[in-house]
Amino acid sequence: MKAAVIESVGNAVVTEVPDPTPGPREVVVEVAACGLCGTDLHILQGEFAPTLPIVPGHEFAGEVVGVGTAVTELSLGDRVAVDPSLYCHECRYCRTGHNNLCERWAAIGVTTAGGAAQYAVAPVANCVRLPEHIRTQDAALVEPLSCAVRGYDVLRSRLGAHVLIYGSGTMGLMMLELAKRTGAASVDVVDINAQRLSTAQLLGVSGSATNADELDRPQGWDVVVDATGNAAAIQDGLDRVAKAGTFLQFGVADYATRVTIDPYRVYNQEITITGSMAVLHSFERAAELFAGGVLNPEVFISDRLPLGSYPQALEQFASGVGRKIVVVP
Repeated sequence: MKAAVIESVGNAVVTEVPDPTPGPREVVVEVAACGLCGTDLHILQGEFAPTLPIVPGHEFAGEVVGVGTAVTELSLGDRVAVDPSLYCHECRYCRTGHNNLCERWAAIGVTTAGGAAQYAVAPVANCVRLPEHIRTQDAALVEPLSCAVRGYDVLRSRLGAHVLIYGSGTMGLMMLELAKRTGAASVDVVDINAQRLSTAQLLGVSGSATNADELDRPQGWDVVVDATGNAAAIQDGLDRVAKAGTFLQFGVADYATRVTIDPYRVYNQEITITGSMAVLHSFERAAELFAGGVLNPEVFISDRLPLGSYPQALEQFASGVGRKIVVVP
């Protein structure tokens, strides 16, 4: 079968790899679409994936075309979205409910072959059946949405909060849509990319700007979310949190990224600084929200490219052109 392979740091190709074979409690999914994510760029840069080469792709959906000998929950022809998370269920963090912090953390498309291919293998427990009205190619959005749902679980945001989001790429826009549905009094978005900012405006924001100084909230925001991973955005956002407010690090920063905090201000103004890592008990809820229309796939997916264009798709994504880019085998 054909698959995208990140062979070494900075080098991605599309090549032939062996067809996958399911284990007893696994299924083979014929991939309908696979989304690109910032994590894929980090893997290309030599971060996250423990070894290369690797078939990337942790945001995917497709049709079940093979089942293991002990699979009873799914049948051939079922359409599914796949949670890429792989946990040991034995370490301290798994046993205390923090599976996403698993000491043996692994993920389809990061530590094992992923969905940027014609076929992918997944545990049956990681597959969520799609309702009839959902297009399989659109359901690659369920995984990133599940990360955003996890982010809002961490925030435990109160009704009537004023929210500021840095970044209007896919994840920033998803946080925007969830903020609108979780009782925010206002949602403002900052982005230096005018094209992406226009999409935030299309979805409905209280205010948008290329610099938070342009927004009229001198007292700060109750909730500030970084969805960029960019050091300058993170530093600016930390300074915009109102008294008793919360800063959520949601974007994935490079390992070497550093910012400065003001410990006295954190203490004196009771500011919370927290993070949200990937998926935790949120995939099924994200699938239900997606089925209920929380996102418009035609707005979120800007490009549907053939699998053979995966290296070019990575380049486009890295350049900041478009929103969610998916490859279609």
